[in-house]
Amino acid sequence: MRQQNTQTLSVTSRSRSEIIDLTAQVQKVVRETVKSGFVIVYVPHTTAGVTINENADPDVKSDFLKKLEELVPKHEPYYQHDEGNSDSHVKTALVGNSATVLVEDGRLLLGRWQGIYFCEFDGPRHREVYVRPVDLAGGP
Repeated sequence: MRQQNTQTLSVTSRSRSEIIDLTAQVQKVVRETVKSGFVIVYVPHTTAGVTINENADPDVKSDFLKKLEELVPKHEPYYQHDEGNSDSHVKTALVGNSATVLVEDGRLLLGRWQGIYFCEFDGPRHREVYVRPVDLAGGP
């Protein structure tokens, strides 16, 4: 097993809640570093996450954000966190901060409709996403 260096992707969100497709950027890292193995996509922030979801219909992203807002509203009388972004922390905990994708022949083994998405819950901000490829075959 050969671990590659962790690469950093820069992501800039333009609104408080936003979903940004990272699939092509992660695929580029994979194509350059992994023949067969896996890649870990990790978001080192407490108010942003990463998920794998449908990549064919853009309405899925909108539906996803609307449902999270309904489940975890921005304001609740019991929130105590002084920064006013308690909802963002809860949404991140629900979505998670990492995703692992298998790689074969230098390609992400995503399903036909799947994509890798950065989920912003406290923007707009400039964020980092770490991509850690692991090659089980010894290189491309």
